[in-house]
Amino acid sequence: MNITIRKLREEDVELLAQIEAESFSMPWSAKDFHDLLFRDYCLYVVAEVDGEVAGCAGLTNICKEGNIDNVVVAERFRRHGVARELLARLIALGEEQGIEAFTLEVRVSNTAAIGLYEKFGFVSEGIRPNFYERPNEDAMIMWRR
Repeated sequence: MNITIRKLREEDVELLAQIEAESFSMPWSAKDFHDLLFRDYCLYVVAEVDGEVAGCAGLTNICKEGNIDNVVVAERFRRHGVARELLARLIALGEEQGIEAFTLEVRVSNTAAIGLYEKFGFVSEGIRPNFYERPNEDAMIMWRR
């Protein structure tokens, strides 16, 4: 598998919305992704595997803290290092832009994602009760400082 990471482009929007719909109970819409193109405080990267869009990851830069808003990989590309490559590039680009700390929320049951985030130096700093819907679930708050 040849994984390439690049910045979000307008032609990615519809396909990323489809990947979201297949992955999450409350997915982002094509409009949500499209709006990111015009927010200079948002940084989104897309993974291509052998030329096919496989997922994306992004953050919002708030006063030198990067809130990782979204990480999604199409099911057929999971467990092949795509999310790892997305996060590595996203964090590197964020640091180049002066981001000093990164944070995110993750479902407490998502042990695969939690394990990946821990490999990047994220640690749990608390729980947000009932943060997620469909199904209702707590979120673990993780930071990389």
